Amino acid sequence: MSRDIGSGQDWAPVVFGKKGGGGGGGNTQAARAAGAGQTNGLKFGAGSNRQHGTHLNTKILDEDHENTKHKTVSSNMKKQILEARLAKGWTQAQLGQQINEKPQIIQQYESGKAIPNPQVINKLSRVLGVQLRK
Repeated sequence: MSRDIGSGQDWAPVVFGKKGGGGGGGNTQAARAAGAGQTNGLKFGAGSNRQHGTHLNTKILDEDHENTKHKTVSSNMKKQILEARLAKGWTQAQLGQQINEKPQIIQQYESGKAIPNPQVINKLSRVLGVQLRK
């Protein structure tokens, strides 16, 4: 049984380089000159830090040009928390330990800088025995 080793093989030389047309098809340069297949160097979504669609909260904040601040704890609520904590004789650290939160959270609520979190407010109401008004 004899085999022809060279059959089915194209042994023409292939030249790699910037010059001249060794092997890639003659219409490639004409297509490039016409601008076909050009992407202007940008990938899809490149340069934007968006991985997913915009969220409703960010969209509302982006569209609202007058009120761009988050709502914070009211002065009435921060006074209620402070007075109830002092009535129990607790420090901010002790109150934070009672509700499993850091003392910095208590400090933010008492200074009025915290963004209200319903879960934290419910914990504070339960532990202090006071109905906190918003």
